[in-house]
Amino acid sequence: MINVGIIGGSGYTAGELIRIAMYHPNVNLDFVYSTTNAGKPLSVAHHDLMGDIEMNFTDQINPDVNVVFLCLGHGKSISFLKENKFASHTKIIDLGNDFRLTKEADFEGKQFVYGLPELNKAAIKKANYIANPGCFATAIQLALLPLAKNNLLKEDVHINATTGSTGAGVGLADTSHFSWRNNNMSHYKVFEHQHLGEINQSVAQLQSDFSDELIFVPNRGDFTRGIFATLYTSSQESLEDLVAKYEDFYKNEPFVTVTTTNINMKQVVQTNKCIISILKKGNRVLITSIIDNLTKGASGQAIQNMNLMFGLEETTGLHLKPSGF
Repeated sequence: MINVGIIGGSGYTAGELIRIAMYHPNVNLDFVYSTTNAGKPLSVAHHDLMGDIEMNFTDQINPDVNVVFLCLGHGKSISFLKENKFASHTKIIDLGNDFRLTKEADFEGKQFVYGLPELNKAAIKKANYIANPGCFATAIQLALLPLAKNNLLKEDVHINATTGSTGAGVGLADTSHFSWRNNNMSHYKVFEHQHLGEINQSVAQLQSDFSDELIFVPNRGDFTRGIFATLYTSSQESLEDLVAKYEDFYKNEPFVTVTTTNINMKQVVQTNKCIISILKKGNRVLITSIIDNLTKGASGQAIQNMNLMFGLEETTGLHLKPSGF
């Protein structure tokens, strides 16, 4: 059994980790750390766990666990690790953005590997420290990487992606209140979203001469979970050839499905799936990529990485079915 600790236990990503870990056949949930809820049942913060798990939050860590997941929010993992030391054998999976870029991947001699399994699986299997990708970054990279692998990114790529309200985290903000978010839509961080750094880094890993721009418009949707991302650029390849290249790239990736049909977000919500649809009109190719921002975009992918790090089948504990209605 893999003894697991979760840090920052009251947020959405931690709630998803608990949901998956509870039924993972190789996981023992050792502790869930939260200073604000210490001593209280997990169901105080995660109402969906009521009746499923008898466990309390704690403000004490067990430094000897096999793996610890950091769900602390962006920029907070470094300070936590400086103040709290874990055993040399403890693997760390950070769901924040502290270690995603190569220039920031080294922390006190610990080298964090960028944890996109469809790109870095061999390195993840050997890693002790993982920087879990961002949610937008996951959906967009999975849409782009087969093009980059085949040196087919020849001009700017226009990206429009909409995320659910859980992407903003559990803390309240003006744009996360129901009265503002419901029946509403807006964009934010246009052309400068923080996930662009890791996306460009991964594209360059496969197509080093890509020098054009990823023009990204992120949107807030009036739903809770999911990301619906559309990307378009020019391509001289036929639709058949593009589909063949995508299918070849993902032939050994159990969570990615390629199609030419219209897709909708309910096909992936509450699962670790990514579905990619390819359309071609003239010399324009449209790639649509859909994921659940909390699962494949965060906690499900973190469990997928854990499986790879401990030599398990990467789908273990992740056979999750969406609800289509």
